[in-house]
Amino acid sequence: MRAALVQLNSGDDPAQNLPVTLGLIDEAAALGSQFVLTPEVTNCVSSSRSWQQSVLQTQDQDQTLAALRDAARNHRIWLLIGSLALKTSDADGRFANRSFLITPEGEIAAWYDKIHMFDVAVSETETYHESKGYRPGDRAVVAQMPFGKLGMTICYDLRFAHLYRHLAKSGADVIAVPAAFSPATGAAHWEVLLRARAIETGSYVLAPAQTGHHAASKGRPRATYGHSLIVDPWGKVLADGGESRGIITVDLEPSKVANARMSIPAMTHDTEFGGP
Repeated sequence: MRAALVQLNSGDDPAQNLPVTLGLIDEAAALGSQFVLTPEVTNCVSSSRSWQQSVLQTQDQDQTLAALRDAARNHRIWLLIGSLALKTSDADGRFANRSFLITPEGEIAAWYDKIHMFDVAVSETETYHESKGYRPGDRAVVAQMPFGKLGMTICYDLRFAHLYRHLAKSGADVIAVPAAFSPATGAAHWEVLLRARAIETGSYVLAPAQTGHHAASKGRPRATYGHSLIVDPWGKVLADGGESRGIITVDLEPSKVANARMSIPAMTHDTEFGGP
């Protein structure tokens, strides 16, 4: 199965972002891709909660979700919408950061809410408090696909190795890490963490990313690292999307997963231990 990672530079207007996303999905399908993945917050990159309240929709009303389901159906592809920022019915008004796996029939096969919230101070001038605007998910997700099983994660989840081990031990052959990674942490940690998760689990890791400086109508403008990566189960980087909007592809080979896990069967070597 050929997979394509779409690298975006989404702004904070979902209506303006959608045609660009659809165009790149069209390109990916034209390249023979049967599985296409988009980044985190495909529909809207924004640091302003009040702006998000004015432009985001609920899942049932979201135009990006409806259009991308149509695109999957029209192209007869599997589509991972890395995530959408969505309104919820939560009393505190927080949004969901939700990933969707769409079938070639345009149906929602699985969905996953980001578990780990990015509440960090990268520097004196770059701080994030994701949990103020988004409520965290509470369940891990593995979904069946034609080539095997897909583990679903989002961005900051990448730093929590136990989640990835759990997904692999639950059958995931491929793990998706759609992201909107900070430039500072991206330069230092993005590639090494993705390679580590691939090596630890003997899985393909597919990480479509947001990139560049993002247009903002309100609030602090965002910038993201880019460098969408495809990593094989031995930890080799097969493709790097660089810093421009575009597409990278890979032909997934299930035998590579089996070979990596046979060569280093660490997934079967859990040992109980005591200590602090």
